[in-house]
Amino acid sequence: MDIEKLRQAFEHKGYRFRYFSTAAECCARLDCEIDGKTVGFGDSQTLFDMGLYEKLALHNTVYSPMHPQDGEDFYSAAKKCIDTQVYLVSVNGAAETGEMVNIDGFGNRVSSSLYCHDKIYFVFGVNKIMPTLQEAIDRARNIAAPKNAKRLGKKTPCAVKGDRCYNCSSPDRICNALMVHLHKQSRIDVEVIVIGESVGL
Repeated sequence: MDIEKLRQAFEHKGYRFRYFSTAAECCARLDCEIDGKTVGFGDSQTLFDMGLYEKLALHNTVYSPMHPQDGEDFYSAAKKCIDTQVYLVSVNGAAETGEMVNIDGFGNRVSSSLYCHDKIYFVFGVNKIMPTLQEAIDRARNIAAPKNAKRLGKKTPCAVKGDRCYNCSSPDRICNALMVHLHKQSRIDVEVIVIGESVGL
């Protein structure tokens, strides 16, 4: 993969862009630069696998639906992430042309990735990157979503069979919103960080 070409594509879309060879290197750098802030996390296996929550929670006020505090559940923790200074999230798919794709069931990730924060970080591994936007959408629907449904213990056809999206009507469906980031939104500092490893689902 041509990282310089990828940088140019995302910078052309208005994003800041950084590349780290490893997840550990990325985690260490973010741990240094995010300090004394209120921080919200998306429901991200990528960030979970990096161990970033545990590091940032030592010197920031951090909210994460994957790490609810006493008396909280996923949904109450997710609401606290909306109005934080910093928001960290991954993607289900990204295109070499500079677009990013997320699928959401509850809406917490896509809504928080759009508004209300001073700084938003999109952090993802090279396994999420596809040549085109359509292929990134296909990856989000047919690879990432079934894996996430299985991870969450959902009773959907995609979770059971693990092969593709069935466009089901299950009450456990997690594909209720599809968000495509075509360009950086106005008036917010948004950074795209790509990791040169396979990270997350």
